[in-house]
Amino acid sequence: MRAIPRLLEKQVKKAARAFGAVVITGPRRSGKTWLLRQLFPDAQYYLFEDPDLVGRFRADPKGFLDGVTGPAVFDEIQNVPEIFNFVRSRIDAAPRKKGAWLMTGSQESALMQNVTESMAGRAAILQLLPLSLAETSRVSLLHGGYPEVVAHPGNANMWFASYVQTYLERDVRGASAVQSLATFRRFMSLLAIRHGAMLNMSELAAPLGVSVPTVSRWVDVLETSGLIQRVPPYYENFGKRLVKTPKIYWLDAGLACHLLGIQTTAELERSPFLGSLFEGMVASEIVKSQINSGRRAELYYFRDQQGLEVDFIVPATGGTFMLVEAKATRTPTTAMAKPMLSLASAWSAHQHANKLRPSILVHRPAKTAAPSNAIAPGCKAMHIGEFIDYIG
Repeated sequence: MRAIPRLLEKQVKKAARAFGAVVITGPRRSGKTWLLRQLFPDAQYYLFEDPDLVGRFRADPKGFLDGVTGPAVFDEIQNVPEIFNFVRSRIDAAPRKKGAWLMTGSQESALMQNVTESMAGRAAILQLLPLSLAETSRVSLLHGGYPEVVAHPGNANMWFASYVQTYLERDVRGASAVQSLATFRRFMSLLAIRHGAMLNMSELAAPLGVSVPTVSRWVDVLETSGLIQRVPPYYENFGKRLVKTPKIYWLDAGLACHLLGIQTTAELERSPFLGSLFEGMVASEIVKSQINSGRRAELYYFRDQQGLEVDFIVPATGGTFMLVEAKATRTPTTAMAKPMLSLASAWSAHQHANKLRPSILVHRPAKTAAPSNAIAPGCKAMHIGEFIDYIG
């Protein structure tokens, strides 16, 4: 398969022109190393998973960095978090030298704490998630967007099994909050079952025989690893009593399918989780679009205590908002837009109406795809490909 350009490339190049260091975080195997080596082919490369290299650095950090003669890619820097203090002094000694230190690291809380404390104002921090539909149409609901799975979908189940095991052994084992990897693996499967649902810590803790604070810490582990996304409710007062519990989504549909035991398209089509998986894919694509264009990930949902629920409220340009409903159907109907129409009416009554953009009902494409169409006043139906182009 030909190399797929990443949409984050523009932001990386921009950051390298403005900052002494660029740090790219994100889940393992999302393409961080490939991206930097493609953009900066002449940069020296150092992989800090090599024990000999780590030993050399720790034996003589200043001498090691003295041997770095040009722009350098430091890969997997979470293994040597002390490196930031030494790189900071190099940046301060040559403040006009930009893009000299190019780093990747798994997005862990300890790593990010070192970056924010040591490199404030000196490093641009960017996040790279797996491939999006905007980058390649080979991203799918069944296989997700991890580059290696996109390239070889026939090996998806084996790849995901190895990925989960590697993640448990390397990332989770290092988290002090996790005592039993087997229990944590069961926790991941339970969380997959609740993909797209409101996050109820007690419901997760009880079948695992662990405490609610433990589950809370485990959710934090997955979130800081870049595997899940918490979507908070939108709190604005619409004259309604609102639900204030966040919803949880796996950021890669393929990983979610693997955790649910879904291996084929036929199994996916029959699965009771099809709707929530598609909803999660829409959430992931919105977040990827925001991050890849240099914005912060910002996504909300709405639900009141009378049962009115809209899947997503998406901040847009100029302080405006867009209501989005995700349906796995290939045949959108006006009835599916009713929650958005009800919320839009309440919004107009309590907010400035011009702050609300047309609502979008996102659905799966039919085999004979028709163009997007207005299904109600102020609401359009778009298949997911059209929607991605619309928000890009």
